[in-house]
Order: sequence, then structure tokens, then C-alpha cells
Amino acid sequence: MKSHVKVAVIGGGVVGCSVLYHLAKLGWTDIALIERSELTSGSTWHAAGGFHTINSDTNIAALQGYTIKLYKELEELSGQSCGLHHVGGMTLAGTPDRMDYLKTERAKHRYMGLDTHLVGPEEIKKLAPITNIDGVIGGLYDPLDGHLDPSGTTHAYAMCARKLGAEIYLRNPVLELNPQTDGSWQVVTKDGTIHAEYVVNAGGLWARELGEMVGIFLPLHPMEHQYLVTEDIPEIYELGREHPHVMDPEGESYLRQEGRGLVIGFYEQECDPWGVNGTPLDFGHELLPNKLDRIEDSMEFAFNRFPVLGKAGIKNVINGPFTFAPDGNPLVGPVPGLKNYWAACAVMAGFSQGGGVGLTLAEWMIEGEPTRDVFAMDVARYGDYCSRPYARKKVTENYQRRFSISYPNEELPAARPFQTTPAYPIWKAQRAVFGQAYGMEAVNYFAPEGEPLHETPSFRRSNAFEAVGAECRAVREKVGITEIHNFGKYKVTGPGAADWIDMIMAGRVPKVGRMSLSPMLSPKGKLIGDFTIARLADEEFQLTASFGAQGYHLRWFWDHLPETGVEIENVSLKRIGFQIAGPRARDLLAKVTYEDVSTEAFPFMAVKRMGVGLSDAIVQRVTYTGDLGYEIYVPADEQIGLYEVLAEAGEEFGLTPFGMRAMMSLRLEKSFGSWLREFKPDYTPEETGLDRFVAYNKPADFIGKAAVLKEKAEGAKRKLSTFVVEALDADVHGDEPIWKDGKVVGFVTSGGYAHYVQKSVALGFTPPEMIEDGGDFEIEILGEMRPAKMVLDPLLDPQAKRMRD
Repeated sequence: MKSHVKVAVIGGGVVGCSVLYHLAKLGWTDIALIERSELTSGSTWHAAGGFHTINSDTNIAALQGYTIKLYKELEELSGQSCGLHHVGGMTLAGTPDRMDYLKTERAKHRYMGLDTHLVGPEEIKKLAPITNIDGVIGGLYDPLDGHLDPSGTTHAYAMCARKLGAEIYLRNPVLELNPQTDGSWQVVTKDGTIHAEYVVNAGGLWARELGEMVGIFLPLHPMEHQYLVTEDIPEIYELGREHPHVMDPEGESYLRQEGRGLVIGFYEQECDPWGVNGTPLDFGHELLPNKLDRIEDSMEFAFNRFPVLGKAGIKNVINGPFTFAPDGNPLVGPVPGLKNYWAACAVMAGFSQGGGVGLTLAEWMIEGEPTRDVFAMDVARYGDYCSRPYARKKVTENYQRRFSISYPNEELPAARPFQTTPAYPIWKAQRAVFGQAYGMEAVNYFAPEGEPLHETPSFRRSNAFEAVGAECRAVREKVGITEIHNFGKYKVTGPGAADWIDMIMAGRVPKVGRMSLSPMLSPKGKLIGDFTIARLADEEFQLTASFGAQGYHLRWFWDHLPETGVEIENVSLKRIGFQIAGPRARDLLAKVTYEDVSTEAFPFMAVKRMGVGLSDAIVQRVTYTGDLGYEIYVPADEQIGLYEVLAEAGEEFGLTPFGMRAMMSLRLEKSFGSWLREFKPDYTPEETGLDRFVAYNKPADFIGKAAVLKEKAEGAKRKLSTFVVEALDADVHGDEPIWKDGKVVGFVTSGGYAHYVQKSVALGFTPPEMIEDGGDFEIEILGEMRPAKMVLDPLLDPQAKRMRD
């Protein structure tokens, strides 16, 4: 066994072997995999081995497509069969909502290059003749779906990695992980100690324990999962071809051929978290006791959908544990707060996602960033709020919803409310309907009397439509109030603060008392942040960005922090308050402060400390609504006092509370982009229009400068634009294809209904040569082609006088 390696990958399942292979493939060969038992021990060996491309996140779906296409390459390089069966597969729809969901997935696939097809009941019967199509409306067919041999595939990854120079050490449990002062690690194993520059936790069922070794909790939990293997079935072995996969969401089941019979598995509601107190160290190739009573209802449904099951004997019952993250996506990437400690775990769909996970981690580690935006599986998408009980609750919910429809406006109920601000009871008393982000409750909208305190999940306009419209009109015509707790806020101080911000941000550093908007870029010029920089003093700043990106942004800050001269404090929960916006916002602020808040004394994009009510507040003259407005920050324990002052003073101005649904509608009227919609690591400033905030000529050699200068010289290959859509009862949400002259030419990033201007709006990318005011396009919404017209100016106040005057 080597005493030193560049990377130590811990865990010999399909994910660990994929990481090892991809690191070697990209050129790092001084690497080793350390496995406590044998390859595939844990979850891999008892997996059902199915693979598919469908995922609600387009980048993860693309990585699943990469994984599936990789298997032939592995077979050729290793000489090891993966046991591939590309039989195709379909997802059934038994309700109109399910069909709407499949239509949205098919629409995404159009611009992703995935060859999926919507099929009707009769075509389903031809493709999958054992299916009872009673009650089936249609389905989505994917020819790439199939299954493989889990053991053979894992060994193929391992053999390819070994051929490239990697080493694998079996039957060698890791006992300790000790960080060194230079950021490297001592990996203490049964057979000795290895000094590794990087450690990758691909521990699968033992990923929690590997996290605990270094003092962290990784938000994942194992769940028991059962599937059945039948005896021979004549309708299967006499078919003359292999039967395709069938996923039946209404029955919570998936089915495929296995030899001369079938495999059918269930994601049942009566599910059981496993290993609540940890995974036993001696667990390996065991299975768990069968719990057929847990899946009785699902089996009854399956016997009706696939009648051949009713006369088939059961050969085997497989009940084993798999790990899940709270949202079902993997946990990948450098763990915030730990130097050179990486995660590659919670990959519950290992044979759909394992190749993509390995490629992503290898690119990230070797090249500094992955090729595509992988925030949906970034380990930093969770923060300290994600406790063990919280994770277990959300993992259980995710398991139960494995085959549920994912609605764009849905707010899931498990583990809520969890974190709240002091103002939460105030909003609740006013009939607030809440959503949540990063563990924190936030108001979505306020339900009128007589309306339910719940938004109906839908792909179409929901029961919140009229209430949100009323809130939007109140902001535009009078003054609205909403919380600003759901911004990530960072206090940056020290003699080196200004120079550090100048280096880490692409925009200009403002003068004292002023603010600036700035992208934060990766070395390749991709957007990794959309920030407001407020300068409170020579050596004191407040940085503001997306609340849900706290872990992601803090990791970047810490990784680029100098040894001295700069201090960063996350004040996201300490410094909260309210935003007031609308034409009467200045009148309201003037009534609760002794400061002069005229435009001359307090212009747009100014910031100052001032007394507001009883508080010494930080007030920023800016608002995401695109109207006259102010953000008022106070310590969290003064929030209620601030609200009482604003509410009392605001009565004469018609002060009205509004939520995030209204905020996202108002921003569309101004063509304002949003983090992880228009602004994310897939895109650049030049593509999105954020180049107007990039200080290309500033002396500082900011991160990403060379890349954006190159792009500026060459020009972007796509541009973000706004479209007015002739929608019916459904607006865009994101990922819909944009058509012109019968061809897909782009895609939607986000959109919805802009209530004040009463137009359905979409934001999206097209080639730059198609940018034309009034240009005619079509956008596919739920399978229907809707006319859309490109507009180059904001729909409301194109000169921005409302914000600035």
C-alpha cells in the first residue's frame, strides 16, 4: 500500500469506482480507492440496476444521459461486460396532471437532445403488452432506459481505473481521518496510514460515519427499499423480445424483465428509515428482513396494472438500504469549511447518475469547476440548519414522493415550520401562505378571507392568482411591505476588505454610502453569484445575495480569503427587517425617521445608517420590485418593534403586505433576472446582460477577468431576452423550449404572469442574431405552441424613473 497519494477515494461502490475512473481518465493517476470490504459491498450489490434519463433538473438529466452512454466505453476499455439491456422504458400517466408533468418533461428534452416520445394507451400496449391500460391516459417513452449488472458495471469502472494507474485497496477499513496544517489528510486504515492531498467520501451507507470522523453531518439517511423477483412468466419469455421498463407512478412501482420473469419494486408510503443510529460497521452483503405487509396496497395496484403478476410465483424478495439526501439528489463537491474534503454520496440512483457524479467531481477537483451547473447536487446547497432529525424527516418525505408529480409551485410540508423569523406570527395572523428556502419560512402570498391557507399545486394558474394580483397592484399603486430575511447577508470588515472584494467581485467597489451591483465569477467567467455590495464605512461592507446559496457562497469566500486583513461574518439571520416598495414608500420612510430621505439627500443606490422608529437601522435605497423602495435592516430582536412602527405609520398610505409570489411577478415587468434561473454557473455576464455591471477596465485582476474579456471580444453565442406570451391558463415556469420557424432555437429560464401590466412573460435564451424587438417566436407550454413576441425594453417604466426619482 502506498504511503502517499494525491487522492484517496473512500468507498468501493459504483460511485467510488466511477470517481476513481474519472480522476484517472482526466489525468490524475496517483490515486487510490480504499474499501472496507469488497467492491459493491453496501448498497451497490443488491441494487435493481435500472437506469433512466428523466430528472427535474436538466443538468442532472444530462449527466444521467452521459452515464448511460458511458457504459459501452467501459466495456470496451475493460473487457468486462456491464450486462447492458437497452430495452427502453415508459412512465405511465393516469391523471391529467400526470400527463401535464410528462409534457413538461418532454418539452425539456427537446432542447437537451434527448429522444423521448409522448405515447398514447394503444402504443403503450404494443410496447409493453403485459400492461392493463384501463385508466391510462398516455405516457412518456425513452429508448435509452434499461438495466444492467450492478456488480459487472462496478468492476468495469474499477478495471478501467486500474489500467490507467489507479490502485484499489480492499478489506481495509478507514479508522481515522486527520487533517494536516497544509490542508492534506492522514487516512488511517487497518493496514496502515496513507497521506492524501484530497479525500473523497464515497462511503455510501457509511458516508455519515466518514463525516462524523471529521466533525460534520452530511444530510443523508438510508431508507429500506424492497423489490420482488418473480418466477418464469410465459407472457415474458414467449414475447420474442425483451419487455421494456414500465414506471407506474400511480401504483408507486417500477417494473422490468429479469431473465424469464420480472422485477418489480415499490416506493411505498409506509416506509422505514434504516440505521437511525448509524450504519453498523460490520454490515455488508446482508439483506434486511422482508416486510411484504408494508407494500400490500402497492402490490394490489400492481396486480391490476400488470395482471400476469397475479399468477406468477415470487422467487426472491430483496429488502436493502439505500441512502438519500432530503431532495433525492446526490451530495457532491467540496464540503464547506473543510479543506480538501469532498463528498460523492447520497447517490440513490447510482446506475443512472454514478458516471455523471464521477465526471463532475473529477472536473471540479482537477480543473477548478465542473463543466455545467451542478448546484442541484452540490453538497453546499444545505447548511447547518439541516439537522439529523430534519434530514430524516425530509428523506422520508422524498422517498414517499419518489413517483409523485413535481409541481412548479408546490411547497412540501415535512419538517415545517422549522426556522422562522420573529415576524412569523404576525404574517400568520394575516393569513399568510408560506413557502420555505434553506430551512427558513417565507411568505408566498396572503390568502383572502374564505380562501384556503394552501396553494393548489398545479402546472396552470393556481388559486393564488387573484390574491397575488391584488398584492402586486398594492405595491405599484401605494406601498407594500415584505420581509428581507430571505437574502443571504455577509458583513465584511478589515483593512483589506475593499481590495478583497475588488478581487472576488467583477463589478466596481462602491464609495462609502453607496451601493453597486456585481456578478461574482468563476475562473472560467461563469456566474457564481449576483451580489449587491453596500459600503457602510471605509473598512465595512454588506454583501447581499440569494438566501439559499449561503453555503455555496461562504465556501467560495473561505477558499479565497487572505490570511489576514479581512473578516467575514454571515449575518443572514442576525440582520433582518423589511422592504417597503411603491410610490408612497418615501412618504412612509419619512414619517418614521428624522433623516432627510429626499432623492437629493438619499438617492437611488445609496446606503446609510439612520434611526427608523426606535432602531439604528441600515437602510438601502433599492428594491427588487423595480419601484421606489427601501430595504431596512435591523437586529433580529428589533424586528417586531420595527414592524409595529411601519404598520402604524403606513395606515394612511395603504400599506399592504406582499409575498414572494408577488415579488417574482413584479420583477418580470422589469426583466430582472433571478438567481438559479437567469443567473447561474451555466451562464456568463455577456449572455445574461450582467456584463453592464462588470468593470472590465478596473485595475484589479478579479477572478474570471481573462475569461470575460475573451468572451467580450468574441461575443456571446446566446443572449437573454424577454417575451410576451399569448398564454391561456398556464404560464411558463422554466425549461420550456423556444421555437422559431418550426425549430427549437432556445429555452426559457423562468417566467409567469406579470399582474400589473397584465401580460404573460417569459425570460429565455436565443442566438444573438435573433434578438429583435417585436420578433415572433413560439413557446411550448404543456405541449401547446403559444405565440410569443420578443420585447427589448422592460414592460413597465423602461426609463426606470420610478426607482430613481
